[in-house]
Amino acid sequence: MSLSPFHLAIPVYDLAAARAFYGEVFGLAEGRSSSHWVDFDFYGHQLVIHEHPKTASQDAAHTNAVDGHDVPVPHFGIILGWEEWEALADRLKARQTRFVIEPYVRFKGQVGEQATMFLFDPCGNALEFKAFKDMSQLFAK
Repeated sequence: MSLSPFHLAIPVYDLAAARAFYGEVFGLAEGRSSSHWVDFDFYGHQLVIHEHPKTASQDAAHTNAVDGHDVPVPHFGIILGWEEWEALADRLKARQTRFVIEPYVRFKGQVGEQATMFLFDPCGNALEFKAFKDMSQLFAK
């Protein structure tokens, strides 16, 4: 499957903290930047953090129930290979990351089984990282 890179711009009210988070915690390469925004290579996609006053969703996230967990909305993320997801989960745990939803396997034994974890960046933007052992399950019903 060949995918085109997406572009996502998100608000951050503390540019320095968000820049450190995406650069150091995830090891994302930095691209162009200014005093008000920074481009990152988010697993081959373009993520841009833009300085912006705190939004309502950053202050208090809405949630929807999924598989017995309160999933923050809005959120964004990436689907990694299984081993890459496990390595990231281990790295985040070693850094004593505070998860919204701890790494686990969702829908275990069901259609759409996937590994997932949720966390917030320093500015309250929710991120989800997931993986499928069987990528044909990505859109399975």
